[in-house]
Amino acid sequence: MKGSTHLIIGLVVGGAAACYYPPGPVQSSAYVAAAALSALAPDLDGTNMLSAKLGGLSRAIHRGALVGGVVAAAAALYLYATGQPVPAVLGWIGIPLMLVLMSVSSGTIRNGLVSLVGIGLAVAGYRSGETWLIGLGAYTAWAPWLKHRGMTHTVWALAIWYWLGRELETERDIPGIAIVAAAGYASHLVADTLTSLGVKWLYPLYRKSIKLPFF
Repeated sequence: MKGSTHLIIGLVVGGAAACYYPPGPVQSSAYVAAAALSALAPDLDGTNMLSAKLGGLSRAIHRGALVGGVVAAAAALYLYATGQPVPAVLGWIGIPLMLVLMSVSSGTIRNGLVSLVGIGLAVAGYRSGETWLIGLGAYTAWAPWLKHRGMTHTVWALAIWYWLGRELETERDIPGIAIVAAAGYASHLVADTLTSLGVKWLYPLYRKSIKLPFF
């Protein structure tokens, strides 16, 4: 199912929560944001709306590494052929780094960038003493390396997400935000269950996809 569809469902869940819980611009915005983010979070195990911008950056890095590698190699060969010293930063650092970046796919680079964002969130959470932010960072750093519709699309991931919501609810004093976050996350799994591929809700205990055959 498209990311835009998941986002719309998440916004509806968040809007309903904003109407149900005590009104207030800050809390209402928190409910909508939490539900929308939660509805998109399971697809961090692949290219989705949250990582799409980083996908463009990763392709640019990949192309830049290709061009930079050729230029660096040509410069090193020229300096060597003319008897001039080859700077260590060029010969021992620049070229190997370029070769590594050239050898990996842009998707791998994108995953690395997403993981860096997750690490940043975890560090910010550690410095501020917020467990939910540390957990969110860990999830963000871990998810991109998983198989699509694998662990992030399970009841175990849903339980972890609910726990993160509970920590957020306690630390930021936002009543009901845990339920809202869990509902947003669950909406993604339910929506994907309605597709032909289904969802492996109990993976790895039960490895077959669960789907509703009449959709």
